[in-house]
Amino acid sequence: MDRLDDLALFLRVLDLGSISAAARSLGLSVAVASQRLKRLERELGVRLLQRTTRSLHATPEGAELAAQGRVLVEDLEALTSGLRKGARAVTGTLRVTLPSSFGRQYLSPLLPEFMARHPGIKLSVNLSDQFVDLVGSGFDLGIRIGALDDSGLVARRLAVNRRVLCATPDYLRQHGTPRTPADLSEHECLLLVGRHGRQDLWRLTDGRGHEVVQRVQGHLESNEGELLRDAVLAGQGIAMHSIWHVHEALRAGRLVVVLPGFPLADTGIYAVMPQRRLVPPRVDAFVDFLAGHLGGTPSWERGLEAWSGAAAHK
Repeated sequence: MDRLDDLALFLRVLDLGSISAAARSLGLSVAVASQRLKRLERELGVRLLQRTTRSLHATPEGAELAAQGRVLVEDLEALTSGLRKGARAVTGTLRVTLPSSFGRQYLSPLLPEFMARHPGIKLSVNLSDQFVDLVGSGFDLGIRIGALDDSGLVARRLAVNRRVLCATPDYLRQHGTPRTPADLSEHECLLLVGRHGRQDLWRLTDGRGHEVVQRVQGHLESNEGELLRDAVLAGQGIAMHSIWHVHEALRAGRLVVVLPGFPLADTGIYAVMPQRRLVPPRVDAFVDFLAGHLGGTPSWERGLEAWSGAAAHK
């Protein structure tokens, strides 16, 4: 950038006819302007200005540099001006990664409204339940559900993520209803396999707020939450699910909460972003938009106040 700044100074000298006038217009001292011009000549290995007692004009090499260099300087000025305007406007490409099920079910229906509000946005959406390196993959934003790892990302919680143990009434009639966490060891438990391995340690809370850790087992495990939801609905065992994933089945009575007196700890639904000194307005706008729709009592929780499982978590 120093060379381009020196080139811009050289062009200003030619336009105004003197080093002193060019220096004043750029807020420089004459001495500094003269030193920068000499530096430019030294770097290029040619004389750019011919000085006489009464006039100053470009040498042939200087004239050639001015003819070709002016386009570069003007293009750079146009580019930086556009970037400054873009830094204040909600425009540009917003690259986001969303969990597959949650993204399709709850965020996909919101995207048309967001794009209508911000027509200058181009939205690129990746749906994946795999852990994505935001920085390495070039994403502006990710939505993550559950406990966050300690990392260099910036996180903003959008909504609470309440979870329950659930099963079908038919499964419980056939196999009995657990009364304590220890009873889970006698049941078929459907296990999620995440990036930290098999989630076979279920952490519940007793009536005094103490954590109870119970190891569970079963004949079915998967890295896909929807497969486990299908399995629990088919009466294959007891599963741990976020309420957003099973609230319709709970309302309809196709699933019931297991051990409502031993609730699971709440986690969160977060927007996570790479560490940045200047966050683009498009990122702030999207996070604020999601927080406005998901904050407070999220849609999957509404109307569940009378449901006994919800009361156990309050």
